[in-house]
Amino acid sequence: MIHDKDYIIRIVKQFSEFLSKMLLEKNEGELKEDQQRIFETNMNDTFKMDFETLASKSAEEITQLIEEKDKGHHIPFYELLGHLFYFKNKENPSSEFALKAQTFYELYLQKSGIFSMPVISRIGELKKS
Repeated sequence: MIHDKDYIIRIVKQFSEFLSKMLLEKNEGELKEDQQRIFETNMNDTFKMDFETLASKSAEEITQLIEEKDKGHHIPFYELLGHLFYFKNKENPSSEFALKAQTFYELYLQKSGIFSMPVISRIGELKKS
């Protein structure tokens, strides 16, 4: 059981790091073929669904899915969801993606109690868009 929890957190953190790296690269929003494959694999490993299925759910439905998970997993999942919708908003600007990114980043800051300047600046950027 402990190994399962460690594995889930490791997958979530690796996916989050992958998205952070993609956001920092010059080709923001463009995934190369191998990066697309990695993205799809991470989506399936982490959420057991593709991005389109996840994006079709409301922020409340996604929040409920996360809240049903182990409490220790909430913070990494909210950070990942913020990165995920922020990245997809950069790739294909959408008010829906921007609102979800903002919502999950705010939940991440609220639940973690962490002061993160990059996340706060992204929230500010999302509010302007």
